[in-house]
Amino acid sequence: MAEDDEIILSELPDDELVLQMYDDLYDGLKEEIEEGVNILLARGWTPYEILTKALVAGMTIVGHDFRDGILFVPEVLLAANAMKGGMFILKPLLAETGAPRVGKMVIGTVKGDIHDIGKNLVGMMMEGAGFEVVDLGINNPVEKYIEALEREGADILGMSALLTTTMPYMKVVIDTMIEKGMRDDYIVLVGGAPLNEEFGRAIGADAYCRDAAVAVETAKTFIARKHNQGAVA
Repeated sequence: MAEDDEIILSELPDDELVLQMYDDLYDGLKEEIEEGVNILLARGWTPYEILTKALVAGMTIVGHDFRDGILFVPEVLLAANAMKGGMFILKPLLAETGAPRVGKMVIGTVKGDIHDIGKNLVGMMMEGAGFEVVDLGINNPVEKYIEALEREGADILGMSALLTTTMPYMKVVIDTMIEKGMRDDYIVLVGGAPLNEEFGRAIGADAYCRDAAVAVETAKTFIARKHNQGAVA
């Protein structure tokens, strides 16, 4: 194993460096990811290329293995934290270059509920997939969701609940969006341990996502559909 310790990132050609960054993301090595991002920037890669080809592609592998039960929450959180290190460097540069974004999500736990591990994981995985995420935290009343959606120009609303007693509040939020005539402007995704697909349908959400990996895949599908409809229109 001694050879592994001697990998010098700056000496790797681009393609090998990107593969090494996949491994480093998978292993949650934040400093190595930050170094890899800086090396690629110095070599003339655009921030958007680094985001998509190194970070998002690497996190996609993490997401698939999480979905398939090969990786577990602590490991995914480490990978997401390493991704955040890279994103911290790239975010201001992406803003400057006007890089295309996948979409924007407002996410938060509903009123009366203070559980946030699942929500945090979804937020991190969504960022890992190239989405911009606005996290409202826990215990959110309907007004806070509505205000954030309008302020942020979001595409997606994500709501989570871990208590059976707080689940019905999701319907309050969706019903309020319908009353305000804004429901069709947003993709609404819901999740949390006590929920299921039937509940998601019953309250009028676009989809129920059983875990963070599914949330990312579902969001990508809906965003692609939205863009296609826009192109047709």
